[in-house]
Amino acid sequence: MKLPVITTEGHEGKSLEMNADQEVITLHGAGGELLGGLTWRTVIEQILSSDEDTRFAHARAHPRAPLALKVRYTTPDGKQFDSLTGGIGAGGLFIESSTPLAPGTELSVEFALPDRPWEKHKAKAKVAWARNKPERHLLFPGMGVQFTNIDEKARKELVELVEALNRSRETV
Repeated sequence: MKLPVITTEGHEGKSLEMNADQEVITLHGAGGELLGGLTWRTVIEQILSSDEDTRFAHARAHPRAPLALKVRYTTPDGKQFDSLTGGIGAGGLFIESSTPLAPGTELSVEFALPDRPWEKHKAKAKVAWARNKPERHLLFPGMGVQFTNIDEKARKELVELVEALNRSRETV
């Protein structure tokens, strides 16, 4: 299957060709000349070696920042769990768990932001993805949850906190 490169700046006119039989992706110049190629293994390993912020950035409407917060989540059958977040954003958060729930599971979550620990935020969420085992000894198992219903005040506070955290990390 040959795919033309149309909008990727600086590479318009080139094409990518996927060969499923050989599991190779090749890059061709505007004149059809072969410029190089990668095995599917190389592409897969590159994707998996990147962090969640990079891997899922295209799917997120809001930026995230790494931050550990205490979070309590409740399953539809009423079971409650206390855990920590590994990252937060106005669109959701990552909950560390050795037994993550299946994608699509609906939850209620409750958490407080570090600058207002007395103020509990509650939201409805659903599991968007799960990591069942540690990756590269750095990434804990757990689940990415997407808010389906969160108070606008809480969302605004999350946006402000993430912006502040990301700004402070840029200056280091």
